Formats: sequence, C-alpha cells, structure tokens
Amino acid sequence: MPNVDIEKITGFSAPTVLKWRNRYAEGGIGALSDVQRPGREREIDEIALIADTLTNDGNPPAELGISHWSARIMAERHGISFSSVARIWRRWKIQPHRIETFKFSTDPALESKLRDVVGLYMSPPENAVVVSIDEKTQIQALSRTGPDQPLSPTHPLQQTHDYKRNGTTTLFAALEVLTGKLSANAFYPKHTNIEFVDFLGRVADAHPGVELHVICDNYATHKHQNVKDWLAENPRVKMHFTLTSCSWLNMVEIFFGIITRQCLKRGPSAP
Repeated sequence: MPNVDIEKITGFSAPTVLKWRNRYAEGGIGALSDVQRPGREREIDEIALIADTLTNDGNPPAELGISHWSARIMAERHGISFSSVARIWRRWKIQPHRIETFKFSTDPALESKLRDVVGLYMSPPENAVVVSIDEKTQIQALSRTGPDQPLSPTHPLQQTHDYKRNGTTTLFAALEVLTGKLSANAFYPKHTNIEFVDFLGRVADAHPGVELHVICDNYATHKHQNVKDWLAENPRVKMHFTLTSCSWLNMVEIFFGIITRQCLKRGPSAP
C-alpha cells in the first residue's frame, strides 16, 4: 500500500509512516516494539483509565450517583490530576461530557419519502421552484425589565434576569432550496389549517406561473381537508412530506436554528 494511502487511513504524517515502515523493513515485527527511553517510566496507566471510562458503555457505576464521567471525578478515582485525565481523553478523542441525540424513523414509506425529498434537493424538476416551509411556534415576545449593560473589556454583556411577557407568536417561513433565500414569511397568532392555507397562498403568489413543489413535515395541519381543497384548486402546487420523526430533512429547519441562536435567545423580544 502506498505511503499516501496509509497516511489517509491512519491520520499520521508522512515522516511517521516512513519511519515505522523503515523500522519494520530493517528488523521485522521485533523492531516495532518500544525501545528503552531515558527518564522515569510513565506512572499513569493510560489504558486502564480509558478502559474504565468506556466500561458499561461509558456509564459510571450506579453507586457513584452520577450520569457521566468528569475529569475531576475520574482523576480522584485514579489518584491523578484532572489535567492528566483531560489530556488523555483529548488524545483518545473521548468526550464524556457531550451527548448527541438521534431517532430512528418508523415511517412505513421511509424509502419512497426519502427518495422523494432528497431527490428534490439533489435534482429538482426543470422550470420548477422547490420551497421548504415550516412554522416556528410559540415564539415568546419578551421584554427585559431594564436596559442592557453594554459589553466592555472587563465585563460581558449583561441583562436583567427578569422580564415581562408580551404574548406569543408563530413564524411561518418558506425557504427556496436552490437559492437559500426566504421567498415568503409571515407571523400569525396561531398555526391552524386556516393560517397554513393563507401562507400557502402567499408562497404561491411569490412564485406565479410555475410548477411549485412544497416540502413540509407531517404535522396534522398540513394534511387538513381545507389544505387538500386548496391544493385541488391550485394543481400547480405539489406537496411533499418528510419522514415521520425526520423533520430535520426540512431545509428551513436550518434557518430556524440560525435565528434562534442569533436573534431569539438573547434578543429583547420576538422580531
């Protein structure tokens, strides 16, 4: 196997790969053993610490009463410094403090719906427009009780911890898949089939005279009889539904994630 391929597979640099191949060529398997090094032998049993971290699928023993390992708890357990634990975890790319979520779709039409939606993203029909629409519900319109204290070299931005509520609203948005731009958006006090039909009309008006493909999730409102009646009156608009438990396939979810992080979480009120 060429050295370049080994570098890609292992992630090691070219000098490292060349060094170990030369050692093997000169002395065989025996030459790959670690040689005597000057100085004190390593006191931390790194393999034992890693094994302890990963035992029981990474869950600490029940008697400790904790949900996950921390560097300080593991350090106390092994009688070493927490910085040593953190350094070893970084070297082995282990992150007990992090957790990610996932969910399997149980949709019986999984393959056909997946092909339908992803196909629209990867190869949209010619002379047609593909939009991804969804609602961000229950946006709280909040106002802080006092003015923000500005950012300074010695202090972070400060806000009063209490606020007053000004009700809630729902944001409807349609994202053009090809351009990544919002072609329509609107605020509604609710998100029933009435508001959804009205928003479909706004999206259709934004793209007159073309075949329009609309991607949305399986929310019951999106399949209401009023929606079906509207679609029957507007045959150029085609609905495509994401898989059950896979609303993340809806590209507009990315837009909602951005405005949540950059606007809603720290903003004084809903936009």
